[in-house]
Amino acid sequence: MENTDGISRARFLAGTAAVAAAFAAPPAGRAEAAGRRTRRTGLGHRGVVYTVGAGETPGTAWSATRMRADVRVIRDVLHADTLDVTGDGVDRLTATAAEAAERGLHVWLQPTFGDIPARDILETVAECGRFAERLRRQGASVDFSVGCEFWLFVPGIVPGATVLERVANLQNGGVDMTAMRRRLAAFTARAAATGRSVFHGRLGYAAAQDEEFEPVDWDLFDVVGIDYYSWFPRRPEYVRDLRRYLRWGKPLAITEFGTCAFVGAPRTAGMGWDIVDRTKEPNEIKGDVVRSERTQAACLTDLVDVFESMGLYAAMAFEFVTPDAPHRPDDPRHDLDLASYAITKPLRDRPDDPASPWHWEPKEAFHALAARYGACRETV
Repeated sequence: MENTDGISRARFLAGTAAVAAAFAAPPAGRAEAAGRRTRRTGLGHRGVVYTVGAGETPGTAWSATRMRADVRVIRDVLHADTLDVTGDGVDRLTATAAEAAERGLHVWLQPTFGDIPARDILETVAECGRFAERLRRQGASVDFSVGCEFWLFVPGIVPGATVLERVANLQNGGVDMTAMRRRLAAFTARAAATGRSVFHGRLGYAAAQDEEFEPVDWDLFDVVGIDYYSWFPRRPEYVRDLRRYLRWGKPLAITEFGTCAFVGAPRTAGMGWDIVDRTKEPNEIKGDVVRSERTQAACLTDLVDVFESMGLYAAMAFEFVTPDAPHRPDDPRHDLDLASYAITKPLRDRPDDPASPWHWEPKEAFHALAARYGACRETV
């Protein structure tokens, strides 16, 4: 997450629901993976983020049936070869990771738990890490990330009982930044040690791109993971900016990248979500925002081209779908999809009913990424 004040685009707005039991993970088979070999140039892994969570309503909660259908689309239509499985709920995480591995996708498994005690977060890191190790031993291609932007999601690093309280404290300047960084470093080291104790493949972490705000000891990890939301007018400037993350001599994974579908969104440097007035019910879009799926598509494909040119280890677009940000084509004031980073748009059968059944449709960004990903993969 990126902003000049050190805090940014609120993934927390969609992803901090309490853990709920959902689905027991089956063992992953490798029949499909064995038959799908590719020769790659440029990026090592091209993927998309798939967030699992309890949802704001039962209808928008994670669904095993919907997930399986989505994974097939991600592989066969989007032409991604990697799924970044993130969010909360160990059962949801492991079931989704198992399905992705079964379908022959490279898995980046990354639990992201917010607003639960630090010791419980470490226990879930260990549980997810053990599952990732089982997948790896079964022959799956899998990396394990111990988490994402701990300063935001782990209580006790930044004062505040909830994600929203912690962000407010950062915004009002009521945080001792030196003490915060010390606590952050200590927890990151504990999480890395926990991951190492149970997982023996590539270990990673997803950090904010502001290194002054969130300095990470990358000696603890095998892969440098960055949530990347910078904007520059020219591609060479992206290359110069990204090169600083290569100085550790380790693979660089772009664990999030993307923007929203409105004019000017890329220039917000990851703050596109902030066009929603959440004090109103229902939530509504602030100002005169002009929808532009083409803007989002161009931003994503330009970034993929940059990542390809640099031969980075992996890049995962944020994100596949955001169920709780429905598209309202006939009601722009309540078109919450304008503030979504997803490459698909959810549409409710009954737009005014939050409990309505829904489906997603591809945005221009989906088609643009599919063309890029498909062109970059040469099956042998």
